[in-house]
Amino acid sequence: MVFSTIKLLLLCYHIFHFLMKKTFLSIFAILFLTNSFAQPFSISDSAIVSLITCSPGKEVYAKFGHTAIRVKDAQNGIDLVFNYGIFNFDTDGFYYKFMKGETDYQLGVYETNYFLPEYAARNSMVWEQPLNMTPDERKSLIRMLEENYKPENRVYRYNFIFDNCSTRPRDKIVEAMRGRVRFSATAESKTFRQWVAQYVGNDTWLKFGIDLIFGLEADRMATGSESMFLPEVLMGEIQDATVVTPKSTYRLVSNEKKILVDKLPENEEESYWFFKPAFFSILLLIVGVLITIYDVYRKRIYKPFDSALLALTGIGGCIAFYLMVFSVHPLVKMNLNLLWLNPLNLALAVLVWFRSFREVLFYYQIVNMLLLVCALFAFSYSAQVFNIASFPLIVLLLLRATNWFAIMKRRIFRRRD
Repeated sequence: MVFSTIKLLLLCYHIFHFLMKKTFLSIFAILFLTNSFAQPFSISDSAIVSLITCSPGKEVYAKFGHTAIRVKDAQNGIDLVFNYGIFNFDTDGFYYKFMKGETDYQLGVYETNYFLPEYAARNSMVWEQPLNMTPDERKSLIRMLEENYKPENRVYRYNFIFDNCSTRPRDKIVEAMRGRVRFSATAESKTFRQWVAQYVGNDTWLKFGIDLIFGLEADRMATGSESMFLPEVLMGEIQDATVVTPKSTYRLVSNEKKILVDKLPENEEESYWFFKPAFFSILLLIVGVLITIYDVYRKRIYKPFDSALLALTGIGGCIAFYLMVFSVHPLVKMNLNLLWLNPLNLALAVLVWFRSFREVLFYYQIVNMLLLVCALFAFSYSAQVFNIASFPLIVLLLLRATNWFAIMKRRIFRRRD
């Protein structure tokens, strides 16, 4: 649990690093790059509109990749990227909005030769898919992007799943086409949690943290349209998409995708099993079992261990509860992890040190044990998908609660007699 707290602090650092990087890019784009798009412009009939997809990077903020729209017109000397991933850090009440899932992103426009080096620097592959659009469709898309770029329109409420830098370009392209865009839905059928796991790993600290805050909705099967919140899924779907008109049916992508930035070979970081969440939770359970045996032998409770365990799970519960109640993101609602990540444990971590609260805590532990048993049933019957590393922790909490109940029962009722 201590190690997971350190991981949480590192995650906060990565998020801060991401935000500062986005801030720099936003200021850079506003001050230097947007002059190329300060006024409405016209494109020739030979212009090419493409979907740009960037592969995931190593940093936390880059785990899912990125999508943008490129407009290239050699005849008029235009080569611009329309990027819905620009983040404005300098916002009133930023941290509060960030926690609630009310972060605002905006459309940025800048030259392609400023866009590509960022992904080359992080060794991400960048693909381009030229779109099979008529001159009128291309001009229609440009007009929509111009309208979207106006100061009063460019900012939007970002949603990681339903409205992000991948879904926005897709929706604009589909809207610009004169025919009906038909996606083949070739992507695998997965839940939102499974899609996320594909990019962050199944037994990583990041996945462990995500599983703690995701609720029941995360285990719903994502539709074909919803799965395209991931840039690489959108790239695959749009590659096979067709446009249906009354007169003909043709492919949306004019030819095979091409590579703009190639990925250099690199050594994969070896992940040792003893640095994974499951190992640490099992190790903590073993320590808890040994302490419990010692408690039974001496008929006393080892309070430092219980206090630390309750404090950490209480903090986790407060975070999960806050997100479930106040966040606008649907995937964190109805979170059954709160059966064992009880926010009240934070108060209990302090009260265990006061003899006057023994009887109150005795009855609290009865309720707590019932909740922990319910958590084990929910885990066993997959009412919600729990992270595998959660199971030893639930067992440990139940073990310590039962130990507390047994020892305190003798003391409380013996005193009454």
